[in-house]
Amino acid sequence: MSAPDLSGPIDSHCHLQSLPPEERERALDAARERGVKGFLVPAIKLDEAEEILAFCHRHPDVWCSLGTHPHDASSWKEGDGERLRSLLADPKAVAVGECGLDFYYDHSPRETQLQVLREQWALAVELGLPVVVHNRDSNEEMLEVVREEAFRDLQADFHSFAGGLDMARELIARGFYLGFTGMITFPKADNVREVIPILPPGRCLVETDTPYLAPVPHRGKPNRPAFVVEIAERLARETGETYEQVCRRTGENFFRLFKKAG
Repeated sequence: MSAPDLSGPIDSHCHLQSLPPEERERALDAARERGVKGFLVPAIKLDEAEEILAFCHRHPDVWCSLGTHPHDASSWKEGDGERLRSLLADPKAVAVGECGLDFYYDHSPRETQLQVLREQWALAVELGLPVVVHNRDSNEEMLEVVREEAFRDLQADFHSFAGGLDMARELIARGFYLGFTGMITFPKADNVREVIPILPPGRCLVETDTPYLAPVPHRGKPNRPAFVVEIAERLARETGETYEQVCRRTGENFFRLFKKAG
């Protein structure tokens, strides 16, 4: 297998399944025209997994993570763990998720969120796959689960990280990766940018979280994978690297974490 092309960024988190089918293709084409080299599509619920996998199989530069988002944790039912295990056998499924906790919206009961999180993380550890983690207004509860012995070997991407310095330090110490979205371009998002100086070069990913969190100068528009270019450019400004250096190292990080994509 030839080495991946890392001359442009990889969008490590884009919900392309949220777009109409024809718009998905246009979004990919527009991103490729700007030099974006890969895309990871995270599932929100298991019922969309087959559609996401079929989409990924049509594109050699697109992969997915499969799981259940905390907003949809109440939809998790008996047998879904085995169903997820079967889906993850697909070569295009490179991670578990998007899974996690969201105590801001509380669309599912908190205890249900915690139960579904633990079940998905346990499966990820068993299968040797990383997890794509959603965390909002749940730092302490999330860290309590992270510290459990059952998850000592967990591999994780804490996507769209905005958890602050203290949480970042603990996650970094555990070997986890942090994903940066368009928030690093927001004028008031110092809580996101302050993490960049303490983050080891080998633990950083860039992502759009399409269709949310469009970066400056696209704020107010639906986000698209093409805009990961602005995120990588801003990260380069913050670190003093060149854009090309950021693309290469975050791309290397992507393939180190999501080994099945390599």
